[in-house]
Amino acid sequence: MKKNPVVIILVACLALGAIFFAILYLASLLSGRKASAPLAGLSVGDRVALVKIEGVLLAPGSIVDELNEYADDSSIKAIVLRIDSPGGGVVVAQEILSAVQNAKGEGKKIVASMGSVAASGGYYIAAGADKIVANPGTLTGSIGVKIELANFQKLLEKIGIKGMVIKAGKYKDMGSPYREMTEAEKRHLQGVIDDTHEQFIEAVAKGRGMTIRDVRKIADGRVFTGRQALRLKLVDEMGDLASSIQLAADLAEIKGKPRVIQKRKRPQFLDYLRKETAAWIKDVIAEGFSGQQAELRYLYR
Repeated sequence: MKKNPVVIILVACLALGAIFFAILYLASLLSGRKASAPLAGLSVGDRVALVKIEGVLLAPGSIVDELNEYADDSSIKAIVLRIDSPGGGVVVAQEILSAVQNAKGEGKKIVASMGSVAASGGYYIAAGADKIVANPGTLTGSIGVKIELANFQKLLEKIGIKGMVIKAGKYKDMGSPYREMTEAEKRHLQGVIDDTHEQFIEAVAKGRGMTIRDVRKIADGRVFTGRQALRLKLVDEMGDLASSIQLAADLAEIKGKPRVIQKRKRPQFLDYLRKETAAWIKDVIAEGFSGQQAELRYLYR
């Protein structure tokens, strides 16, 4: 039987692709997982550390480790959080904020410098800083929480598939994509959302020195420009990264031009590919095919 040339080409492409990614994986293993280069700016004396918090908050690990390392370094007198993030997982934001508070407890001055977006979970983290600096056009605020669930019951019925769940516990499959949620389940889940929202409000009130009542007035998910946020007392002043670094140095009483250090990561294609693929798979599973695993998020989107 004559083989289809299209099939042969597809198989060859898949084989070459597999070999390519295998080589990349082996190269990554040989180079080790130590992607971080030594600290930039190794001069002795009082220094300001720059920590970048970028993109959707999927995991706290490297950011928390970095903050804890700086908290234990006596030569680091201040930390600037450069935030360009719409937020993400609730617990991720909470763990990063906890690390920020730990650094403050060690005597470090913390300044949050907002980039294009520092909203929802991004603002949650910023609220823990001693000072917040935003650009006039920064998008911030979005004090709220959400959980996204999908229901595929009717779609599955059209193709002859019926989902089945065997459970123990009335609410165990709450949010299942195989059926509609009951009113009791909606009320319970709303209670979870409301409590998480209240945690956000309390964190902002504590960090910003505002009353719960005042925060609640603007904690309806609205996004604000940096200039609007200044009027609402959500940020302290307008400025860029350079002015944020200088402010941090002033708060720490560092004389002269501050010496800035930051962790520089060597670019690794495979690490980037793994991160993006993992994020995509996580979203598909959590939001599409397994409602029970959907994640509470402080996320502006």
